[in-house]
Amino acid sequence: MVKDLKRPTTLRRPAKGRSSKEKTAPAAPGLRARKRQETREKLTRAAMALFLERGFEATTLDDIVASADISRRTFFHYFASKEDVVFAWQEEAGAALIAAVAARPAGESMLAAAENAVIAMAGQLDPAEVVALARLKRDNPALQARDQVKYEKLERTLADALLRRTGNKTDKMQARLVAMIATGAMRVGGELWAAEGARETPELLARRMFAAIRAIFE
Repeated sequence: MVKDLKRPTTLRRPAKGRSSKEKTAPAAPGLRARKRQETREKLTRAAMALFLERGFEATTLDDIVASADISRRTFFHYFASKEDVVFAWQEEAGAALIAAVAARPAGESMLAAAENAVIAMAGQLDPAEVVALARLKRDNPALQARDQVKYEKLERTLADALLRRTGNKTDKMQARLVAMIATGAMRVGGELWAAEGARETPELLARRMFAAIRAIFE
């Protein structure tokens, strides 16, 4: 820290066997974050395995924490409910989508940026996980309702991300419309994909969705 820099004395000799760099280097700032992420993923995997084996309603919170070998208190450090576990992966997918939008070239139109970002995000998804979650939501009304809320939130976030790319507040209507089209395509395409047996990868599905959208306006 800067405290020692105020003293006009000579630097102390590093401890034997350790360089001055090793001595003064702080602990890796990402270690705690990585451990939290590992625990979160462990919880999610344990919960999803039980949901698929026993069903969402039949799986209790005690079942989840026992399978993950953690306490109930630790569970609530990460999730507020069982529903939150189901949608945890979708929050990560949404964050990946927004990051992909921000990374698109400035010269792309909003629709092209949204299309390419969705395709990039879809390429990171695990098809087996997507199918499993689709089945859970299909069989549970509470999860279906939560799914709708998730898409509404994603639509607003995507519109904001598209608008930031232009830096022009007058494009707000266009950003909202493009976000509505993109999220609607994701929702409808995902439902049809699961119903048809998930015969193609999420990335190919995304390309087909946007091809269908463009065909409508031709």
